[in-house]
Amino acid sequence: MQLTAALTHEGDWYVARCLDVEVTSQGHSVEAALANLREALELYFEDVEPPEDLEPPIIATIRIPA
Repeated sequence: MQLTAALTHEGDWYVARCLDVEVTSQGHSVEAALANLREALELYFEDVEPPEDLEPPIIATIRIPA
């Protein structure tokens, strides 16, 4: 199964959010955040059925006046 993650840098942490399901994790590096997210997703899908018709999300950048 292929899922999409978005990462943000928040203080000392990188936060990794899965954009396909509501699962989030964190780590002190990008690699650690993604590894922790992967583990969290594996645990999540032990109790929840994977979506049948998973389509990748549309990612877009939006600019607004500051």
